[in-house]
Amino acid sequence: MSALLANSLKRFFSHYLPVQKGLSENTVLSYRDAIKLLLCYAADRWKKSVDELSVEDIDESLVLTFLDHLETVRGCSPSTRNARLAAIRAFFGFLAREEPSLLLHCQAIRAIPLKRTEHKAIDYLEEKEIQAMLDAVDVNSRTGIRDKALLLLLYNTGARVSEIVGLHVTDLRLDDAPQVKLLGKGKKHRSCPLWPETAQALQAYLQERAPKNPGQEQFFLNANGAGISRFGVHYVIRKYAAKAENACASISSKSVSPHTIRHTTAMHLLRAGNDINMVSYWLGHAHINTTHVYVEIDMDMKRQMLQNARAPADNNALPWRKPNILQWLSRLAKTPQLCAAENQPNIENRKPGREKQSPLHIIPNST
Repeated sequence: MSALLANSLKRFFSHYLPVQKGLSENTVLSYRDAIKLLLCYAADRWKKSVDELSVEDIDESLVLTFLDHLETVRGCSPSTRNARLAAIRAFFGFLAREEPSLLLHCQAIRAIPLKRTEHKAIDYLEEKEIQAMLDAVDVNSRTGIRDKALLLLLYNTGARVSEIVGLHVTDLRLDDAPQVKLLGKGKKHRSCPLWPETAQALQAYLQERAPKNPGQEQFFLNANGAGISRFGVHYVIRKYAAKAENACASISSKSVSPHTIRHTTAMHLLRAGNDINMVSYWLGHAHINTTHVYVEIDMDMKRQMLQNARAPADNNALPWRKPNILQWLSRLAKTPQLCAAENQPNIENRKPGREKQSPLHIIPNST
C-alpha cells in the first residue's frame, strides 16, 4: 500500500473519526468494515496484494462496481450499500483535505449518489403479544430473573440495544422514584421513569448478579458473568418470542428483535394519548420526523380518524338487474331451438341411406 494511502487510513481511524468527529465505537467499526471490504475488492480487481494498492487504484469506476458487487454477490440490501458508501465518502473527504492535489479524484467518488431505498412498514407487538413474551419467562431457570428484568426494561423505556448493552449499575436509581439514565446516539443522555414492576425485577436481578470481574460496571451480564453483547440480547428476545408462539400464534408472523420492542413502546405510548413530541423525547429521537412513522402505521388511530370524517351520501340506487336464470329463460323465447342440436346438412348433399333424424324438431307455426 502506498505511503499516502496507509498514513491517511491510520489518521482517519485513529484520530479523525474518534477524536475530531467524536463518533461512537460502533460507528468507527462500521466504517472500518466498509474500508476493509473496499480494499480487498480492489486488490482482487487489480491482482495485487492490499499493501500494494495506491490511491489512484481506487477510482470512481471501481467504487461503483464495488457497490454493485455488494448487492449482487454479497446479497446486501440498498440500506447496507448506502452505509458502505457513506463510509467511503467520509474517507475520501478526509483524504481531499489531507492532500489537495487529489481533490478532483476524491470529488468524483464523493459525488456518487446514495441509492433510494424502499420504505417498509415496521413490526410492533400488540399488548397481548408482549404479555405473552413476559409470561414465557421462567424465573426459576438459570437466567430467568435476568431475562425478566431485561424484557421489562426494554418495554418500559423503548431503549436501543446499544443503550441496554452500555447500561451501568450506577445508571439505575431503584428507590421510591425509580428511573434509569440512558446514553443514546450522539452521546445524548436521557432519563426514563420506571414502573414499579420494572424496578422490582431490576432489584431482584441486582441481588443475584454475579460478575466474573468484581470491577465489572456493565449491568446486564451473560451466563459466564461477563458483559452481555448485542448478539446476546438478540438471542434472548428471539428465544422468548419463539416460546410465546404457543400462547399467542400471531407472533409467528412477525420478526421480533430488540428494536421491535422499541417500536412497540412507541406505539403503545401514542395509543395511550401521549403527545408525539413527548414520545420523541422518550425514545431519544434527534428529529420529530422519525417519530411520525409510528402515526403512519397505527391502524387503530387511522380507523378513529376515519370515523370522525363522515363518508359522503350516495343517493343513487344501483339499477335493478334480472337474475341470470331470468335472462336465460327470456332468451329461450327468441330462439328457434330449445337446445343445441347438430347442424343439419343440406338435403341434396346427403347420401342415400345416410339420413339422420334430428332427436328434436320444432314444428313451425302454420298460421
